[in-house]
Amino acid sequence: MLKSIAPELWHLQRDFALVGGIRISSRMTVVRLADASLWLHAPVPLSADVRSQLAALGDVRYIVAPNKLHHLFVTDCAAAFPAAAIYGAPGLKKKRPDLAAMRELTREIEPQWSQDLEQTFFDGFPLGNETIWFHKRSRTLIVTDLCQCWQGEMPFASKLYASLTGVRNRLAVPRTIQLAVKNREAARASAAKILGYPFERVVTAHNSIVEHDAHAAVERAFACFGPAR
Repeated sequence: MLKSIAPELWHLQRDFALVGGIRISSRMTVVRLADASLWLHAPVPLSADVRSQLAALGDVRYIVAPNKLHHLFVTDCAAAFPAAAIYGAPGLKKKRPDLAAMRELTREIEPQWSQDLEQTFFDGFPLGNETIWFHKRSRTLIVTDLCQCWQGEMPFASKLYASLTGVRNRLAVPRTIQLAVKNREAARASAAKILGYPFERVVTAHNSIVEHDAHAAVERAFACFGPAR
């Protein structure tokens, strides 16, 4: 079921099995915008109860696939809310030609949600082409794969994977993502812009919500890209 994070902000987690016995938790984040419509970030499978919860919260008007890796459940989500507009990461349409109605996210914030959100496209990471979001009212940074923090009980294979990628019990840019960054100077510039947001909380897709010293935690995570120039 959906759980509240802060005023006008909710989340839903689902677990999935990956190859090698690794289980991963993924999070969908829900924002209720100023016009009372709902903005869904990185959809996960939705039960009938969750669909009812969403309907009670407002009109689902926007479904966002924030990078080229988080798109598997967009189709089902769109089927559940056929009136919603779909937005996807640059390049995702080539990967998912079946999402013909999907609009491509740009560097400019959409006016429909500009009152509530700010966004930064993270340059230098073409594998993901991820957009990072800042929810103004709750001072929350919403991240998909760029920063992760795997906490809690999980199978040994998942713990091992999280440890090897550097995200077990700490917020970090996974080593797999670091290796996928092709332009570190561009990444540093994007990181600096993100750190300019006055956020006090970080909601990650995998798997924790960081509320203690969140801004400093992201600053430490972004140190892997080197100092800003």
